[in-house]
Amino acid sequence: MRTALLVSLSLLLSLSLTRAAEPVPLLRAHAHNDYEHPRPLLDALACGFGSIEADIYLVAGQLLVAHNAKDVKPERTLEALYLDPLRARVQQNGGRVYRGGPTITLLIDVKTEAVATLAALHARLEKYAAMFTVFREGVATPGAITVILSGNRARTELAAQPVRYAALDGRIEDLASNPPASLVPWVSDNWQKVFKGKWTGPISAPDARKLAALVTQAHAQGRRIRFWNTPDTPEAWRLLADAGVDLINTDHLTGLRDFLLASPAGSAAPPHRTP
Repeated sequence: MRTALLVSLSLLLSLSLTRAAEPVPLLRAHAHNDYEHPRPLLDALACGFGSIEADIYLVAGQLLVAHNAKDVKPERTLEALYLDPLRARVQQNGGRVYRGGPTITLLIDVKTEAVATLAALHARLEKYAAMFTVFREGVATPGAITVILSGNRARTELAAQPVRYAALDGRIEDLASNPPASLVPWVSDNWQKVFKGKWTGPISAPDARKLAALVTQAHAQGRRIRFWNTPDTPEAWRLLADAGVDLINTDHLTGLRDFLLASPAGSAAPPHRTP
């Protein structure tokens, strides 16, 4: 009886420690060029990141992950680095990337010709459809992961798919044209293009007003908003978080994690809900 009680207590303690060690999901944390970390995907997930970025090249029928074409390696496929480990994790965690957690985003930045790469990507994603948000006739059925396409985007071809496993990463000009949020659930852009200057210190009052207006417009349309080419520092993260920017780019996973965990405004989920 005593032995059985000790075993039960040991199992409960082990389960408690395992759950305590699980990261807090951080929906605002975006792992920029995630594949350049020592453990692609795994380092970002260990920090609780809610959005993870992978660049892909279509090479001899394979989707290879790299920042530059010269760096592609046949063993670094999208499946090996991302899709297979994500599926295993979703299966282990009861249908979610983080057990009991929210839908996360896999941002796929297409580097090769848009239409051919989309066709190859659609075929890959279809094999893993059980874990993805699926779009049918403009209606999203949320899954553990929403795939969003950036870079060379075959926009017309993707929009025409009767069943699709991805949405589009829009640009600031999409806020003016206002496409369906189920097709373009977020917009991203180059800070230096939108604000016409390199961010080196506190931003100007006109830039602050413009940023606030863009965030308000995106949220009114049910979209999230993100910028790249911003300083990768706590001061910049604070400004973006306070302004309501939904996704904060970083190459410094633990730094942004610690910042967001210490800041209620930084770690909070966006007030709106999109796929």
